[in-house]
Amino acid sequence: MSHKTLRGKAVAGPIREDIKWRVAELGKHGWIPSLASIEVGDNPAAKLYIRNQRRVAEKLNIIFEEWQYPEHITTEELVAAISAMNVNPKITGIILQRPLPNHIDLGVIQTAITAAKDVEGMHPTNIGKVVYDDYILGPCTSLASVECLKATGMELRGLEVVVVGHSEIVGKPLGLHLMGELATVTVCHHGTRNLAVHTRRADAVFVAVGKPGLITGNMIKPGAAVIDIGINQVEVENSEGALVKKTVGDVDFDSVHDVAGWITPVPGGVGPVTLSILMRNTVAAVEAQRNAYKAGMRAGD
Repeated sequence: MSHKTLRGKAVAGPIREDIKWRVAELGKHGWIPSLASIEVGDNPAAKLYIRNQRRVAEKLNIIFEEWQYPEHITTEELVAAISAMNVNPKITGIILQRPLPNHIDLGVIQTAITAAKDVEGMHPTNIGKVVYDDYILGPCTSLASVECLKATGMELRGLEVVVVGHSEIVGKPLGLHLMGELATVTVCHHGTRNLAVHTRRADAVFVAVGKPGLITGNMIKPGAAVIDIGINQVEVENSEGALVKKTVGDVDFDSVHDVAGWITPVPGGVGPVTLSILMRNTVAAVEAQRNAYKAGMRAGD
């Protein structure tokens, strides 16, 4: 089987075309998607994500607003700011940039954003809906990872899938989503005794644990799809012998590439698709808000 590198740009293309059409349809009725970005403090990594989010949003005719708060803001003050956004009709979607300062209670903030405007899919309500096969505002990275697998053309029904990692925002909802697609799913984590036993029999492997080089070629079934969700910074020597930082995933790309049928690179794999899902969720949130408004108007007749 020829090896195929699953590049996120190619997977994201059709998603973005669909978004453009939906944004245009909403605009005909006076509904304009707008995404409010909340940043606390000054983090260079967050700045990069924000620039990318703004760039894609503007290409898709989605309004993008940046709300930056000082690092010393309290949880209570940030909740108050979010509460104002929740009731602001001009703001249709909210994204919380990470990381937050240690003194901010992330759990409180995630639930402070109303589920209707939670376009990241982090609110317990939106994550919980995945159990019922409702992915309209599901977790972005989880949805993006499934889109990457679907792009291989593999039939998900009955597919043997292993998910490595069981975080609340990626691994767990991803496992539920794949079960909703009728794949046969095994979820592995730090309590798994022999990881390779599971990954070697899988038709598709998803990895999201934050450990560079965790998955190697001898752990993968020939021809399998490998979706690398990890993002890690490591130091490597450049051609001049100096140490430089490099972004890598959780998969040893070179050795796995020799075995797998499909593999997502890092960077350039799941990341661009996740960004597109964020924008798709933003549009879906507006559509749901418009439908709720229309239903309320009919009820008032």
